[in-house]
Amino acid sequence: MSSDKLIIFDTTLRDGEQSPGASMTREEKLRIAKKLEQMRVDVIEAGFPIASEGDFEAVKSVAETVRDSTVCGLARALEKDIDRAGEALKHAARARIHTFIATSPIHMERKLRMTPDQVVEQAVWAVKRARNYTDDVEFSAEDAGRSEMDFLCRIVEAAIDAGARTINIPDTVGYNLPHQFGETIRTLIERVPNADKAVFSVHCHNDLGLAVANSLSAVLNGARQVECTINGLGERAGNAALEEVVMAVRTRQDVFPCDTDLDTTQIVACSKLVSSITGFPVQPNKAIVGANAFAHESGIHQDGVLKHRETYEIMRAEDVGWSHNRMVLGKHSGRNAFRTRLRELGIEFESEEKLNEAFARFKALADKKHEIFDEDLQALVSETVHETYEPRIRLVSLRVCTETGETPTADVVLTIDGEERAVSASGAGPVDAAFKAIEALVQTGARLTLYSVNNITSGTDSQGEVTVRLEKDETMVNGQGADTDIVIASAKAYVNAANRLMTPLEREHPQLGDV
Repeated sequence: MSSDKLIIFDTTLRDGEQSPGASMTREEKLRIAKKLEQMRVDVIEAGFPIASEGDFEAVKSVAETVRDSTVCGLARALEKDIDRAGEALKHAARARIHTFIATSPIHMERKLRMTPDQVVEQAVWAVKRARNYTDDVEFSAEDAGRSEMDFLCRIVEAAIDAGARTINIPDTVGYNLPHQFGETIRTLIERVPNADKAVFSVHCHNDLGLAVANSLSAVLNGARQVECTINGLGERAGNAALEEVVMAVRTRQDVFPCDTDLDTTQIVACSKLVSSITGFPVQPNKAIVGANAFAHESGIHQDGVLKHRETYEIMRAEDVGWSHNRMVLGKHSGRNAFRTRLRELGIEFESEEKLNEAFARFKALADKKHEIFDEDLQALVSETVHETYEPRIRLVSLRVCTETGETPTADVVLTIDGEERAVSASGAGPVDAAFKAIEALVQTGARLTLYSVNNITSGTDSQGEVTVRLEKDETMVNGQGADTDIVIASAKAYVNAANRLMTPLEREHPQLGDV
């Protein structure tokens, strides 16, 4: 491998999915994987095959579909994990097994209850076992950021000798500082005798807000793979954001001795897709993909940009995909134009029936809204079109009444398992009344833990996208709904979540381990 190539390893589908409430169906994972492939991501970590049957099937589907990127499955240093990953990746054009074991004193003593010698022996065994399925094996030293350097050097050398082609050094709990983490990478490369036989990788968590800084420091000190996620998605405070890592390296080529092969013009579209599917909105001031990332309100800034863009902009908005976000389609546009634009956004339909359903929604929206944006299309296909099951609950109609000084009321009509039912309820506001009415009919018994509203585009005719999170027992689901009427969008989101709760997703967030 050329030393000037930085490998981008995307773990949105695995570590990103471990964000509470971010579970994805197999079809949703496939949509994201196809977009990552289109963006020319080098390695796509599709999931944790041993975690559940749903996760296994998702990894298998991604492996069978993606041809241009390496597809990776995560596995603990255990026989059942590695064999399951190997089976899931059997039909991949390029497969990688990513196996890991903890190496910090606290993890070895308190979690694994193993001696350092036992940990090294298990790591070597795991790498060799994984090599039975693929030559492309990655080894991670979980909690490397708090591991002792002498032991880290020992286990890394042993893993490379066993056949690991990539060595990942994770800051699993987001504890490190940039200068410290960079020094760790540099020391390992210098001290491990066979370091030249492997690519050094990093996987940084953002608990102190330093995931991107730590990753970039590692690259400056010799790491040539960065593990990251779209929008920085991930458990706790998230992971290093792919878009920030890539654009930092691309923009500061005067500092970084390497670059990626990514098609950066796909970044914004991929960000919006992930946000839409997971229900995690991107804050407006988020670097690269936030709505305000290239906005200038200050008069001084506006004047400078108008005279010469580089006065206040270090990147071009179009280089990350901001210039092509408007879809010039309306109510007179045909099905073929609609399908073509969605295909450009990485959205494919598995049947004509689902295409027709989405097209009907598009026509209905075009009657309400003059300008249709790509964000509107993402929302159209993210409600129920890509579910693999027939929804048990459907919203037939909603009528709300609210006025100053009066208690809001909602009249809701649903079909539940084909039977039409109606109810009225009152609440603190129109949304609260609508939710109480729906719950009175569906009786999920769930607790509402998140209600989030995000405008999809600008203007008073913009669609509002609502995310609702319901929790019952140990099951957590997100529901999304979009409409130009925010109360209707809210009702759609609650119904969507109730359907998911009554038809469990294929994955339920098993926390088997993390790197």
